[in-house]
Amino acid sequence: MILGRICGAVYSTINHPFYDNRRLLLIDRVDPAGQATGKYLIAVDSVGAGSGETVLIVDEGNSARQIVGDAKAPIRSIIVGIVDEVSVVPRKQKPGLEEHKHSS
Repeated sequence: MILGRICGAVYSTINHPFYDNRRLLLIDRVDPAGQATGKYLIAVDSVGAGSGETVLIVDEGNSARQIVGDAKAPIRSIIVGIVDEVSVVPRKQKPGLEEHKHSS
Protein backbone atom coordinates (compact mmCIF):
# COMPACT_ATOMS: atom_id res chain seq x y z
CA MET A 1 0.00 0.00 0.00
CA ILE A 2 1.15 3.49 -0.83
CA LEU A 3 0.26 6.86 0.66
CA GLY A 4 -0.23 9.71 -1.77
CA ARG A 5 -1.81 13.11 -2.28
CA ILE A 6 -4.03 13.89 -5.27
CA CYS A 7 -2.37 16.61 -7.35
CA GLY A 8 -4.22 16.37 -10.67
CA ALA A 9 -6.19 14.36 -13.18
CA VAL A 10 -5.26 12.60 -16.40
CA TYR A 11 -7.49 12.88 -19.47
CA SER A 12 -7.24 10.97 -22.74
CA THR A 13 -9.26 11.02 -25.92
CA ILE A 14 -8.18 7.54 -26.97
CA ASN A 15 -7.97 4.77 -24.38
CA HIS A 16 -8.83 1.16 -23.66
CA PRO A 17 -12.61 0.70 -23.17
CA PHE A 18 -11.97 -0.35 -19.56
CA TYR A 19 -11.14 3.29 -18.74
CA ASP A 20 -14.42 4.68 -20.10
CA ASN A 21 -16.26 6.45 -17.26
CA ARG A 22 -13.35 5.95 -14.85
CA ARG A 23 -11.28 8.78 -13.39
CA LEU A 24 -7.50 8.63 -13.59
CA LEU A 25 -5.79 10.74 -10.95
CA LEU A 26 -2.21 11.95 -10.68
CA ILE A 27 -0.81 11.30 -7.22
CA ASP A 28 2.28 12.60 -5.45
CA ARG A 29 3.65 9.84 -3.25
CA VAL A 30 4.12 10.97 0.35
CA ASP A 31 5.89 9.61 3.41
CA PRO A 32 4.01 8.98 6.68
CA ALA A 33 4.71 12.59 7.75
CA GLY A 34 2.92 13.82 4.62
CA GLN A 35 6.04 15.07 2.84
CA ALA A 36 6.29 14.50 -0.91
CA THR A 37 8.88 11.88 -1.88
CA GLY A 38 9.43 13.21 -5.41
CA LYS A 39 7.77 10.15 -6.93
CA TYR A 40 4.35 10.00 -8.51
CA LEU A 41 1.89 7.56 -10.01
CA ILE A 42 -1.38 7.48 -11.91
CA ALA A 43 -4.24 5.48 -10.39
CA VAL A 44 -7.90 4.71 -11.05
CA ASP A 45 -10.17 6.39 -8.51
CA SER A 46 -12.57 3.94 -6.87
CA VAL A 47 -13.57 6.10 -3.87
CA GLY A 48 -14.39 9.58 -5.22
CA ALA A 49 -11.18 11.24 -4.02
CA GLY A 50 -10.67 14.96 -4.59
CA SER A 51 -7.78 17.30 -5.23
CA GLY A 52 -5.41 17.65 -2.27
CA GLU A 53 -6.75 14.63 -0.39
CA THR A 54 -4.40 12.03 1.04
CA VAL A 55 -5.24 8.59 -0.31
CA LEU A 56 -4.28 4.95 0.06
CA ILE A 57 -3.28 3.20 -3.16
CA VAL A 58 -2.86 -0.43 -4.11
CA ASP A 59 -0.08 -0.64 -6.73
CA GLU A 60 -0.27 -4.28 -7.78
CA GLY A 61 -2.16 -5.42 -10.85
CA ASN A 62 -3.78 -8.61 -9.56
CA SER A 63 -5.10 -6.89 -6.42
CA ALA A 64 -6.39 -3.95 -8.49
CA ARG A 65 -8.16 -6.33 -10.90
CA GLN A 66 -9.83 -8.09 -7.95
CA ILE A 67 -11.10 -4.76 -6.65
CA VAL A 68 -12.68 -3.80 -9.99
CA GLY A 69 -13.95 -7.36 -10.50
CA ASP A 70 -12.37 -7.85 -13.94
CA ALA A 71 -9.63 -10.48 -14.23
CA LYS A 72 -8.50 -9.08 -17.61
CA ALA A 73 -8.57 -5.35 -16.80
CA PRO A 74 -5.47 -3.42 -17.92
CA ILE A 75 -4.90 -1.87 -14.50
CA ARG A 76 -2.09 -1.70 -12.00
CA SER A 77 -2.85 1.10 -9.50
CA ILE A 78 -6.15 1.89 -7.81
CA ILE A 79 -7.14 4.26 -5.02
CA VAL A 80 -8.82 2.26 -2.27
CA GLY A 81 -9.25 4.78 0.52
CA ILE A 82 -9.21 8.39 1.62
CA VAL A 83 -6.90 8.89 4.62
CA ASP A 84 -8.15 11.02 7.50
CA GLU A 85 -5.06 10.76 9.68
CA VAL A 86 -1.69 9.02 9.82
CA SER A 87 -0.31 8.10 13.22
CA VAL A 88 3.29 6.88 13.43
CA VAL A 89 4.47 4.93 16.45
CA PRO A 90 8.21 5.38 17.03
CA ARG A 91 10.27 2.24 16.71
CA LYS A 92 11.79 0.97 19.92
CA GLN A 93 15.44 0.07 19.87
CA LYS A 94 15.92 -3.65 20.25
CA PRO A 95 17.45 -4.57 23.62
CA GLY A 96 21.12 -5.42 23.54
CA LEU A 97 22.00 -3.53 20.35
CA GLU A 98 24.57 -1.45 22.19
CA GLU A 99 26.26 -4.64 23.42
CA HIS A 100 27.05 -5.74 19.85
CA LYS A 101 29.05 -2.64 18.93
CA HIS A 102 32.78 -3.19 18.78
CA SER A 103 35.47 -0.57 19.08
CA SER A 104 38.63 -0.78 17.05
